[in-house]
Amino acid sequence: MNIIWLGHGSFRIELEDQVILIDPWLTGNPMLGDEHHAGALAGVTQILVTHGHFDHTQDLKMVAEKTGAPVAGMVELMGYFGAHGVENTTGFNKGGTIKCGKVSVTMVPASHSSSVQGDNGPVYTGAETGFMISGEGHTIYVSGDTGIMADMEWMGDYHKPDIGILSAGGFYTMDMAQAAYAAKKYFDFKTVIPCHYRTFGALEQSAETLIAGLTGVDVIEPQVMQPITL
Repeated sequence: MNIIWLGHGSFRIELEDQVILIDPWLTGNPMLGDEHHAGALAGVTQILVTHGHFDHTQDLKMVAEKTGAPVAGMVELMGYFGAHGVENTTGFNKGGTIKCGKVSVTMVPASHSSSVQGDNGPVYTGAETGFMISGEGHTIYVSGDTGIMADMEWMGDYHKPDIGILSAGGFYTMDMAQAAYAAKKYFDFKTVIPCHYRTFGALEQSAETLIAGLTGVDVIEPQVMQPITL
């Protein structure tokens, strides 16, 4: 598989027969230059969305139209975007599993918030989520935007993910020290990839604390558009 960071909380995952985009944010993403947009979208077969905030959904309609890929996420969020012109949506909920070709995707809880900006303020779009993505003998935990939560205990025990893509920038989500704590306490990762950092000045700029806190785990600081092959 290839895991490719598009900056912030956005990823391209090439797994089994699928090319999956997670929370694609292209326009205005400080980490992703315009010259990378075509490569980020090439051959996409599925789009997954963790929650409604602009840095995760601002480009959803555009990306769905350009790729023709179906979009899946929380049922209320998909209802909102379906009503605003996004075609071929699948709304499911925590505990539910969908098949994307040979890949299985299970929705799991996160601890954050979820809204889009409406004419009169925020429009709430159902619960925030993460995903367990399984294929090629691996399970990837995509945390989405989250703080530490007790649900991580059963999620780690039940799903047994070996790869963690963890929001770890602080301010809006777990910081690096909290992500290291959660990874040690609740999971048995072989590989951890931090995200939702380096984008803005308010966020953490380095994963050094995460690396120091997870001895024996391969912590990989991603670089934009550079595949991590596992």
